[in-house]
Amino acid sequence: MQQSNAYIITFSVILTVVLGLLLSGTSQILGPIQKKAVELDTKKQILGAVLDAETISKMSSEEVLEYYGKRISSKVVDINGQEIEKDSDGNPIVAENVDIGKNYKKSPENREYPLFIFHEEGDEDSVESFIIPVYGSGLWDNIWGYVALQTDVITIKGVTFGHAAETPGLGARITAGNVQARYDGKKIFDDAGELVSVAMQKGEGKDYSGDPHKVDGLSGATITANGVNDMLKNYLSHYKEYLKTKKSTGNSEVASIN
Repeated sequence: MQQSNAYIITFSVILTVVLGLLLSGTSQILGPIQKKAVELDTKKQILGAVLDAETISKMSSEEVLEYYGKRISSKVVDINGQEIEKDSDGNPIVAENVDIGKNYKKSPENREYPLFIFHEEGDEDSVESFIIPVYGSGLWDNIWGYVALQTDVITIKGVTFGHAAETPGLGARITAGNVQARYDGKKIFDDAGELVSVAMQKGEGKDYSGDPHKVDGLSGATITANGVNDMLKNYLSHYKEYLKTKKSTGNSEVASIN
């Protein structure tokens, strides 16, 4: 039996409205859950620059959030190293809520730069390291990470990297613990106080333990490695003015940062 056009149109409208309401309701229900998942993942990545992956993997979600709350404080600075507390509309700026990906699309002078400070437990006046987010482009898509600096603001305490779509077994190895460990103890400033960062070298299997600014590369993933190099040098340079304010008393290396 052939249905009239009016029936078909009415049925389609009702179906569209019902599906729309269902999708809207699902979005409202899942939205907070997704937001919490993103928050947890971000805090795990930040902590990953100062804690080993095994330690974090043994922590429950609640333990991660509790540990983060006890050991991490945060702020946002501009490219001149000045702390900014409110946006152009007068709303408070929270470092954990700054979208690094969206910021990356802005010119460097217009970006907000989150900074995370790792403290000794129970003592916010005692700083163990400064954690800086970095962001850039790999072979196929965006790459990002966090770099923890020791209190001399020169020496790397640890790094953690992430990626959107690098090649498994090749560029995707930037997330491997043994690759990230190559950065431990390396220095981002040279003896003259110039920001030279740390660079992955072409090829893999060489020993760069004697060079504070070089690490072993990734076989078959030169473009991803170059992306990491550019990401580190570019983003760290935007924090240079802030790092200058954290010179350690009596440390001649830090005092020479210009």
